[in-house]
Amino acid sequence: MARADDLTRRESQIMDVIYVNGEISAAEVRAAMPDAPSYSAVRAVLSRLVDKGLLTYREKGLKYAYRATTPQQSAGKAALAHLVDTFFGGSPADTFGALLGAASERLSEDELAKIERLIAAARERQK
Repeated sequence: MARADDLTRRESQIMDVIYVNGEISAAEVRAAMPDAPSYSAVRAVLSRLVDKGLLTYREKGLKYAYRATTPQQSAGKAALAHLVDTFFGGSPADTFGALLGAASERLSEDELAKIERLIAAARERQK
């Protein structure tokens, strides 16, 4: 199965649309895309994503309805692991620091409290 970093820009756009919408037709994918290519181009990309094992489809009347084969959360975890390895030398702390630096002014008290709970839970797992 392909990884998120193995996707073209259009493939990534289509996967994003499918994750947001769940099960969706090619015409609906095209309608949801910014600067959408032709309908036949969307169908070609959907077919490639099926071949890569990232999408599955079922017949829904006269159309095909496409959906992701991997839940978004699982795909996100795999993509994040690759990002941590590639850009932060495998260091969760460096990754977290970069995230905090980018979002520090926008973090609400609730988000900060959640981060503190996650850190406390990670410390408990280390014991």
